[in-house]
Amino acid sequence: MAAENPDSQGVERDVREFLAANYFLGEDPGALTGSSSLIEAGLIDSTGVLELVGYLEEQFGIRITNEELLPENLDSIDNIVAFVERKLQAGQVV
Repeated sequence: MAAENPDSQGVERDVREFLAANYFLGEDPGALTGSSSLIEAGLIDSTGVLELVGYLEEQFGIRITNEELLPENLDSIDNIVAFVERKLQAGQVV
């Protein structure tokens, strides 16, 4: 179910909750900085990226193309939030 017009904090909260529920983020998931590379930190791998994409598409009602599967879009919480917001603002929803 897509969230209705989420703000930055809402997108970040939802993404953090998804990551915490699906990947081991350590003792304090909130300690993961927004700019930390999820792949370099060993939190997600290529399969995890695909799971993340599926979650983002379902949660926010957006469509993510293969060309958009880039670290600039999906490798940190900050990048994910900015990417989702760009998609929503551009009206690129399904």
